[in-house]
Amino acid sequence: MEHLIRLLMRFLLVPLGYAAASITATVMVLIAWWQFADATLGQPADGADYAIFGVLFGGPILLLVMFGLILLPMIVGILISDAFAIRSWIFHALSGVASSWVGWQLFGADAGTGTAFDQPLAVIAAGIAAGFAYWAVAGFSAGFYKPVFRSDTPAAVRATAR
Repeated sequence: MEHLIRLLMRFLLVPLGYAAASITATVMVLIAWWQFADATLGQPADGADYAIFGVLFGGPILLLVMFGLILLPMIVGILISDAFAIRSWIFHALSGVASSWVGWQLFGADAGTGTAFDQPLAVIAAGIAAGFAYWAVAGFSAGFYKPVFRSDTPAAVRATAR
């Protein structure tokens, strides 16, 4: 029964973790997009209006792009971490980097638009942040067959400890 409950919890935590990772990657890309900061702090009076308009309408579109482009590569990392109960934040951060890098290549790495999609460091930063966000929500308890907080010690060790 415990295994069934843990499996059902994985079906709840994994999509929530993926949503948190996608939102975090979107926020990181918006932060890394220096034209956004220049527009809000720039000289023209309308710069801040255009930047806010871009975030309010461009942000959700970017979030949908992140959902679509990171989904397939990230599923591979999620399956590996759950199959082998890998709970390391380093694994999830590297999986996020790999997922964002593959998604970036699918999107068209150097589109020449001058946005954060043309900057590899922004993509890497978004991947690290997304991997860490996934780990914080769902990755720390990866694997439905292995207990999270209880340690199972072998019978020989328990017998010698008495």
